[in-house]
Amino acid sequence: MAKKNRVPFVLRPFEGLPGEVDLIAMREIVPAATAPVKLTKEFGGAEVLLVTVLPLDRPAMRRKDGVLMAAMHRTSTSGDASRDIAAAILASEDLEPGDLLPVQGALEPGPRLQDILDTSVPWKVTVHEGYDFWLPEGERDTEVQAALEEANTGIFPTVKLESVEGAYWCRMGAREYLRWGQPVDEEVLLDALARLQAKRESALEEGTKLLGAFRAGGLMIPVWEMVPGTEAEEIEKPAKAFAPVLAAAIADTTPLNADERRARAGLVSRQVTIR
Repeated sequence: MAKKNRVPFVLRPFEGLPGEVDLIAMREIVPAATAPVKLTKEFGGAEVLLVTVLPLDRPAMRRKDGVLMAAMHRTSTSGDASRDIAAAILASEDLEPGDLLPVQGALEPGPRLQDILDTSVPWKVTVHEGYDFWLPEGERDTEVQAALEEANTGIFPTVKLESVEGAYWCRMGAREYLRWGQPVDEEVLLDALARLQAKRESALEEGTKLLGAFRAGGLMIPVWEMVPGTEAEEIEKPAKAFAPVLAAAIADTTPLNADERRARAGLVSRQVTIR
């Protein structure tokens, strides 16, 4: 039997796509969200709804109204999440309304999202309070309903900020956080955050605190803890004001001084990698 070619590992699987940070957020940190995309003419030109997760952790599903949904948040079958999701989309062409795509086996190299998506289509993520998008509006399905209700119990409130790109407020228990990804090299962002931390300028506003960062999809997603009780709309203005401060720190290429190196070491020690 001929050996199959393995899909090579890709550290930044969504690099080059519009909304790279949002794709990572949908895959790793946002419970329930959707984003419409369109395939290129070469791959049929169909519209697809990218979603965070689907029933039974399936890779794709055709809703009863004909909408094809592909899951971002699922166990990879290769070392390239972009290849996995693209393969699920392409394998779903013949799904009947109401059908779920079976979990796929080992994949070989092939088209990735970068190859099959029409990147000229405007990008927009919508965060939802639950997984009701699994069903057409107003429809109830007893087979899906139980899974939907169970999944909804584990959702924590999440809001995508409008004033800046790639930032998500969430409430977990009695605390609120801002997770704000940046589409720049991890080492560059670490240096930038260290510069701000050393100058005590890393807070979004008084009372907030930079806790550290997630590493996901080849990027860093810094996390700030908010003043208890802070609602999402209350950090739109501070986030917008902080954006140029962070951008200036990212653009700074001077060597780190001793204080900044110590701050960087502290940030590195608090990193969490999401696989």
